[in-house]
Amino acid sequence: MIDFTGRAVLITGGTRGIGRAIAEAFLASGADVVVCGRSAPEQPPTAAGRSATFVAADVRAADQAEAAVSAAAERCGRLDVVVNNAGGSPDADAATVSTRFVDKIVALNLLAPFYVAQAAHARMRDAGGVVINIGSVSAHDPQPGTAAYSAAKAGLLALTRALALEWAPRVRVNHITTGLVRTEAAAPGYGADGGAAVASLIPMGRMATPDDVAGTCLYLASDLASYVTGADIAVHGGGEVPARYVATRP
Repeated sequence: MIDFTGRAVLITGGTRGIGRAIAEAFLASGADVVVCGRSAPEQPPTAAGRSATFVAADVRAADQAEAAVSAAAERCGRLDVVVNNAGGSPDADAATVSTRFVDKIVALNLLAPFYVAQAAHARMRDAGGVVINIGSVSAHDPQPGTAAYSAAKAGLLALTRALALEWAPRVRVNHITTGLVRTEAAAPGYGADGGAAVASLIPMGRMATPDDVAGTCLYLASDLASYVTGADIAVHGGGEVPARYVATRP
């Protein structure tokens, strides 16, 4: 286990699913963790007898993103790592989806990470720090019903590379491309078989767990990755078996 004792971490959308697993991993590694979201969880992320601090914020609003970063820095006395995890979207038909829907999806998946990263940079540029953006395979391979989401996530990947160029060497900025991740919220969308058919299309033979993403965050935030910036690390089990292969094999 990498030791993050004495380091402070802020995780957006850190109260459930992937974000909660990331928070628990950093807590178990000794970090002081602050999580933010629009509503407080029944129980904050907890690990190794320690709990995360919750801050209410809708990071789609620049002023609330700034407030969340400020609260984390004040609570911990420093800020070393920010994980932009908040994101997502329901499927929507691009031909009929409302402009309001598109605005919200782009704000959550692209603008919010920018606002949070910008606020974090102001506190990291002297002492150094790490920003990790949680992206999606949709940025590389869009699926039907994900036009706005895919465009926003592609923008997040480009943003990561741009910020890495501008902010090196003091602040490292990296991106994780997640594939299908088995979370409680996503499980109903994987079919009545519990996702077995979906898993059969992944070279690793299973969907990712939130802990798979959390482990990659620990690596990117650690000194083991001190020369890694502007990177896109794929946590998707090898992607998906090509459709032509599936259609033609016996």
